[in-house]
Parts: sequence; C-alpha cells; structure tokens
Amino acid sequence: MDRRAAVAALGAAAFGTALKSSVSPGSRSSVGRLKQSVSRWPYRQIPLPEFARAAAGMGLAAIDLLGPEDWDPVREAGLVCSMGYPTARSDFIATGFNDRANHRMLLRELEETLPLAARHGVPNVIAMFGNRRGKSDGEAIDTCVAGLNAIKPQAEAQRVTICLELLNSKVDHADYQGDRTAFGVAVVKAVGSPRVRLLYDIYHMQIMEGDIIRTIRENREWIAHFHTGGVPGRHELDGTQELNWRAVASAIADTGFMGFVAHEFVPTRDPLTSLREAVAVCNV
Repeated sequence: MDRRAAVAALGAAAFGTALKSSVSPGSRSSVGRLKQSVSRWPYRQIPLPEFARAAAGMGLAAIDLLGPEDWDPVREAGLVCSMGYPTARSDFIATGFNDRANHRMLLRELEETLPLAARHGVPNVIAMFGNRRGKSDGEAIDTCVAGLNAIKPQAEAQRVTICLELLNSKVDHADYQGDRTAFGVAVVKAVGSPRVRLLYDIYHMQIMEGDIIRTIRENREWIAHFHTGGVPGRHELDGTQELNWRAVASAIADTGFMGFVAHEFVPTRDPLTSLREAVAVCNV
C-alpha cells in the first residue's frame, strides 16, 4: 500500500466524526538534536495504540499523517500528531492549489481543520500543489499563491502551519507539479507567511534533484517539516540506500531546525526493528 491508498483507506466518514474535547498536547521529545516522528501509513498493520506505545518507547516525539479521529489516541501515549490530514479524499495529492477550480473545496477543508488542529495541539496540516495537467509553472505559482493567501490569515491566527509537500513526478506521482524545490520555494516565498511552508520529502527530492544537503542548507527558511525514505525503493535508511542518512540528519540539525523529521519509509524487514534502526541513524 502506498500513501495514496492509505489516505483513501482512512475513510471520508471518519473526518465527520465528532472529536473529543481538547487535552494538553504531549510533551515528549526525541533524544538528540532532532524531533523525530513516523508516518502512520507504512505501519497500518499494527494497531494504533500498540504502534504509539512502541514509537514512544523508541524516543519518537510524534506520529505523522493522521486524520482527526486519531489525534487523541496518540496523545494518550504521550505523543502528538506532527502532521494532520484535512481530508480523506482519494484524489488528495492530484487535486491541489495550482488549479483555481479547486480553491473553494481546499479552503473549506482547511477552514474546518485548522481550528481543530489548534485545539488538539497538531502543529502542521498537509496540503498539495496538485497535478500539472498542462499548466505552466508561472501560472501554477500565481494560482497557488492566490489560494494560499486566502487561508494564511486563519493559519496565522490558529498558529498551525500549512505544509505543502514536494513529491517526485518521475517514479511515484506522474504529472505532479510541485516536484522541485525551486517551485515550492517560489510559492511560499511569495505568500510570505511563517504559517505556509514546505514539507521537504527527502526521498522524493533525491529522485528529482539530488544535492540534498546543500538544498536544505540554502532553503531552510522555507521548510517546516521533513520526510525520510531510502532511495531506491523507499525502504530502510540503511546500507542498501544511496544517501548517507546520518550526514543528512546532522545537516538538518546544524541549521537549528526545530520542526519534525518524520520517517516515511516502507519496511522490508520486521517493521519496528527497521524503525528503531532509523531512529538511531538520525539520532545526531
């Protein structure tokens, strides 16, 4: 199962379920200089309460990519949701801010989610640039900026960051427009809000661009969140992969980054053992 399928599996109905009253956010933080998190979807075979306890036991600070119905259960394990979903639409990745026809729906979803995220201590909510579908980069940048300018006041008021994800269009997400760092930076720089930033997925950008450490150093101001995943294959952060993950983690920490670095790889071995090893590699 990839992330697209996992989003659909969340079920749209779950997002309409009434949430529990707000409780204090978890205060746990990872050892080392980075706050490490883990994406839920590669570990969906493990019941969430069990997975949350295991994650907390490894020193993880959070679980990533959860719908509102799961925000409170992870808090009960002393964790937070480090990146929330605003919807469970199956076309979430392809339908983004680069098309004005999508803005009304996207803004409605975020208007509903941002206050919920604030009340439940969720610092970030994910958003997408969307598939190109013939649009030029210049047109798409202007369109994204217009849509995000409409929602940034609420994100600022709620102190929740909208994170637009950079994805590869070469292997996993054909035609996705936000497939290069320069495109994403152009959008968030023009929006000019500390609550509209990039989710820099290292797996995806290694496929599209490489030059990961220099890119992170030069664009740190515009990045609010990171995802990990080995290249090739999006598997463990080990010797089968082409990046030196300890060097990458150290480079992120050296910038003074205070957000979350969330593991988003698909384990090929015992999943919790693989996750524990990744946490150790990035414990810098």
